[in-house]
Amino acid sequence: MLGFVLILFAIIFFALGILSKRNPTWGWRANEAWKIKGDSEPSDAYINDMKFRGSVSILTGSFFLACGLLVIFL
Repeated sequence: MLGFVLILFAIIFFALGILSKRNPTWGWRANEAWKIKGDSEPSDAYINDMKFRGSVSILTGSFFLACGLLVIFL
């Protein structure tokens, strides 16, 4: 049972990581835009940070997937 939970977490981390890598501004309006008066766009630093977080999320998903498969098959 634990292996399947780890694989579920891996799928979630993969999905969020791929979303952050492909479209790093997807959550910017809800999280940051309301703090700024007037029209604005996310900075390059924010976009690069979200891409880095996406990479970390994909790596974390890989770790959970490997652990889940080890728990299931060993």
